[in-house]
Amino acid sequence: MLEYARVMRIPFLSVLLSATCVAQAPSPPVPKFEDVSKQAGLTVSHLSSPEKRYILESMSGGVGFIDCDNDGKLDIVTVNGSSVDRYRQGGDPMVTLYHQDGDLKFVDITKSARLTTKGWGMGVAVADFDNDGWQDLYVTGYGGNVLYRNLGDCKFEDVTEKAGVRVGGFSTGASWADYDRDGKVDLFVPRYVFVDINKLPEFGSNDKFCRFRGILVQCGPGGLPGESDFLFHNRGNGTFEDVSKKAGLDDPERRFGMQSVWADYDNDGWPDLYVANDAGPNFLYHNKHDGTFEEVGLLSGVALSLDGQEQGSMGVDVADFDHDGRLDIFVTNFADQPNTLYWNQGVRGMTDISWNAQLAQPSYPFVGWGTAFFDMDNDGWPDIFVANGHVYPQMDLVKGGAPYKQPLLLFRNKRDRTFEDVTAISGLDKLPASSRRGAAFGDVNNDGKVDVLILNVGEPPTLLINRTQSSNHSVLFKLVGTKSNKAAIGARVTVTAGDLVQFNEVRSGSSYLSQNDLRLHFGLGQETRIDTVEISWPTGKKEVYKDLSADLIYTMVEDGGITGRVPLKVSSLTDVDHPLSTIKAH
Repeated sequence: MLEYARVMRIPFLSVLLSATCVAQAPSPPVPKFEDVSKQAGLTVSHLSSPEKRYILESMSGGVGFIDCDNDGKLDIVTVNGSSVDRYRQGGDPMVTLYHQDGDLKFVDITKSARLTTKGWGMGVAVADFDNDGWQDLYVTGYGGNVLYRNLGDCKFEDVTEKAGVRVGGFSTGASWADYDRDGKVDLFVPRYVFVDINKLPEFGSNDKFCRFRGILVQCGPGGLPGESDFLFHNRGNGTFEDVSKKAGLDDPERRFGMQSVWADYDNDGWPDLYVANDAGPNFLYHNKHDGTFEEVGLLSGVALSLDGQEQGSMGVDVADFDHDGRLDIFVTNFADQPNTLYWNQGVRGMTDISWNAQLAQPSYPFVGWGTAFFDMDNDGWPDIFVANGHVYPQMDLVKGGAPYKQPLLLFRNKRDRTFEDVTAISGLDKLPASSRRGAAFGDVNNDGKVDVLILNVGEPPTLLINRTQSSNHSVLFKLVGTKSNKAAIGARVTVTAGDLVQFNEVRSGSSYLSQNDLRLHFGLGQETRIDTVEISWPTGKKEVYKDLSADLIYTMVEDGGITGRVPLKVSSLTDVDHPLSTIKAH
């Protein structure tokens, strides 16, 4: 060390102090998750045929979090799925709704909630489309989608026909955003392939699109025609206008759309749209501020892999994973195609850094679906979770191939644009293997740690409660718009606590066919107080709060200040020195 200091002309004392600091740096918390699915009451099985002879039977479904009665506890919605035979006989109720009655105790209230419309469910997205203060639910599927308006206290009404958003065809990962900043959320619906339920491609035909690694499998998506996408503008009277073509989001090339996510990737204050496409280039639509969009996926570097290859993209999420002030994009892909991390470099575009980030190799054999950036240990740095599962049960017959049921993946952010695979030390590798699809992320028990809900094909869902032990702190924000849309979808919150500066946006629809907690969670590391909280509301208005305590759930109203503070259910709380009365923003 002394010789190194002499050669590099660094004072030896500085080197010694640096080495001492490194040696004394605390080890990161060991991530731990507990499967509480059965005791929580999540017993309804997703419906699917065992052989997956048709592509329809492989793609469902999503899961989501919704607070349907505004009691401050997350309720759970899961997509039910179906099969060709069942659909031909009338289909199945598209979703199941579980109400959280107590701490991690859920009751199936689907019938009393009137969520009984039948079909073939695929995904879910939550928003308050009519700005009445109750969270509404949009369900995508094959043959038609459903918009459920929340009448209050978890009682819903099917308003699809009146609203004009039934669509038809094979809809997938929808998402809500106020793309024109008029105070009302609009709806984007991507669609997948065209399938005639009465003229399905023959399983195991000699067509090249019906074989995989030499075995007979379901046909598609290659060889099947794609379907167009839809953008619905919210008129504010309970109805929507189809503005897809006028806005430039109709996808005339008919790519195989899977999941969409709205995010302001260029920091201009307007929501842009990313669409993950299966077996083709992904789309990045730049918002031109005039009700139209420009597709810039190839120009921005997020359409293809680093080596210019089209990929079978499924799930997607966005976050500023490296704290450089710009949103980055993570995409899950098909087998033999690594998951992709696109690093946002501003005017220089985005770069696929998956291999350098050490995310590519572990994911290469698997088929990735639901995913998220989430701070699993509250250190203030976004980590990554991926749900995996093959589409072909026949893969179990292939010697040396990746099986149909596959493990989860969990990556810790190492704060240097690389990640560490911590699946094994988290214990997630001990969970029974399954073929999984959607995954949703939220603080189910309000303890300040993000939990995970997963859709298992043909099985009941999995609820993983985050039991990670650490001395780190956190905070949650529930935002309520007034001039902005009521659920504040599209709002950006920037939190500064000591040297830690981080931001995120309220989003509806992401992962794969799924819906995360609409409240924003921030890990704060060892910081017990927050210096500033800046909210950029969807209308463009900015508000700043100063000197807030950690370990609380804050309710913040646009132009109305802080209207609620609820302590997180942690073992030891920081001091709370402000009353629960309203505090105005600066």
